[in-house]
Amino acid sequence: MALLQISEPGQSTAPHQHRLAAGIDLGTTNSLVATVRSGSAAVLEDENGESILPSVVCYDKHGVSAIGREAREQAAENPYNTISSVKRLIGLSAEDITSSSAGMMFQLESTDSTVPRIKTDAGPKTAIEVSADILRSLRARAEQSLGGELGGVVVTVPAYYDDTQRQATKDAAKLAGLNIYRLVNEPTAAAIAYGLDREEVDSTIAVYDLGGGTFDISILKLEKGVFEVLSTAGDTALGGDDIDQAVVSWFVSEHNISVGDDAALQRGLLDQARAAKHQLTLANEALIQFEYQGASFSTTLSIEVFDSLVKTLVERTLKSCRAALRQAKLKKNDIDNVVMVGGSTRVPFVRKMVGEFFDQEVLTDINPDEVVAIGAALQADVLAGNTPDSDMLLLDVIPLSLGIETHGGLVEQIIPRNTTIPVARAQEFTTFKDGQTAMALHVVQGERDLVRDCRSLGRFELRGFVPAVAGQARIQVMFQVDADGLLTVSAIEKTSEVHAEVQIKPSYGLLDSEIETMIRESMTHAEHDVAARMLQEQRVEAERAVEALDAAMARDADEFLAADEKQKILDARALVVQSADSNDAEAIKTALRELESVSEVYVARRMNASVGKSMTGKHIDSYDH
Repeated sequence: MALLQISEPGQSTAPHQHRLAAGIDLGTTNSLVATVRSGSAAVLEDENGESILPSVVCYDKHGVSAIGREAREQAAENPYNTISSVKRLIGLSAEDITSSSAGMMFQLESTDSTVPRIKTDAGPKTAIEVSADILRSLRARAEQSLGGELGGVVVTVPAYYDDTQRQATKDAAKLAGLNIYRLVNEPTAAAIAYGLDREEVDSTIAVYDLGGGTFDISILKLEKGVFEVLSTAGDTALGGDDIDQAVVSWFVSEHNISVGDDAALQRGLLDQARAAKHQLTLANEALIQFEYQGASFSTTLSIEVFDSLVKTLVERTLKSCRAALRQAKLKKNDIDNVVMVGGSTRVPFVRKMVGEFFDQEVLTDINPDEVVAIGAALQADVLAGNTPDSDMLLLDVIPLSLGIETHGGLVEQIIPRNTTIPVARAQEFTTFKDGQTAMALHVVQGERDLVRDCRSLGRFELRGFVPAVAGQARIQVMFQVDADGLLTVSAIEKTSEVHAEVQIKPSYGLLDSEIETMIRESMTHAEHDVAARMLQEQRVEAERAVEALDAAMARDADEFLAADEKQKILDARALVVQSADSNDAEAIKTALRELESVSEVYVARRMNASVGKSMTGKHIDSYDH
């Protein structure tokens, strides 16, 4: 559209060079998407002006019936079809889920698949599929707001996520049609936003991240624009959901209520507990009222009682803080700033205990809900190539040690935890028996010395090397961890140069064939999605064209246009505005073409006048040929 290119000489831009990128905070309780526009990062809002998307998905027999706040409001009436806090389940086995699902209502499908599936009216759903539905909603919000298709995203994950959970998150993004530039630890993303805003130099920062379902503590060194993660610790099953559950347990104990397996009752109580928690961030007491089976229950929860319920949970987070300090070989007084991240850090008692632990006032002036998404957006903007002059360098670390099983069920660590990534490390091994021509390699993750105490990541075999006396063969095993924290392991026998390798796939992630099937099924709605995106793009084009035209005509319409010419342009403008309110993309496009046609004379006259003005008083020889 020619009208979009109106600018004074020397001031034109090249918008086509800017790649659309976004940062996504895929949270347990809430999720957000942010982007960088005009040099600054900001979260994107939906059509109702809300930036926070509750991480809740409701299903019916046709598929997704509601996402976000609308889905959360249906939870009490339809608990088993309303999935929330699914981030706690992603990448986990059925056995893992049993021990990490506090406060969650769901029923698992009985299946032979390695991937646990939750029963819904729309059929069985994996945690990856539910997460993909949330990501798909955030993607639609970003593309509608930005008026184009996203080139790529940075998605944040808890720092303590293992390889399985990281791969599962990437699978969810792939299923949602997103191109992931990289995964970034949530505390690291917060440090990016905080460090750039404060421009701290030579400082050590503790990022305390207590969200809805996960807790992370990261110690970071910020020096001359370089972020380095010194250590991480945390708990993937601890957060605001547990605070809500503690309040529910107190309430039912006070009134001697038997909850049992009544999912609707549990949902209703959790909603009341969450509302009381929010109220107690500003007041000294909160009224909890609940009606059930004709009986009415009412109790005032004081801040003192609430703090006593929270204390044990906060003390668990401080235990992780001590561990992170030990790993970084630092003391409390070595920490220059403590940054509070995550909605649960709004609880005054949490801030108080953390401040007392680090013996300093914690920093809470950055919106704890938005800072992770903003940091991810800044990183995405850099990785998209939109800030070629940026000197920001991010040095992340692996959360858990990686190693290999040796004879006797022992673990030989190849890459210790908190090693900066990306990284490649190699170590040589040898055979245990005479004449051995093959070797089985078992890759594990964890901090324990015995394989049975660590998590199995994968197995592969190296076969066909020359038989030799035990201990004579030289087998080099190489571990490579990419920027997303994902692992590739290779092995080579030096004499025969026999080679084998494996890309570690999660034990409970989706198979490639399963992902392919789901993507193919999602294409059922592709035609509708393309049409919706085209309509929004045309609406954005119309808005920009009208704004550009209005700005130009306000300056000099009377100077360059006769009355009848001006009226034709205004009539065409009115048609563009009218068509933009319709659902017909082709009508908008036609109206824009008409506006462009009637405006050509005006555009040409403005450009000629501007060029003439710039050349006035100058000799032709003064211009480069």
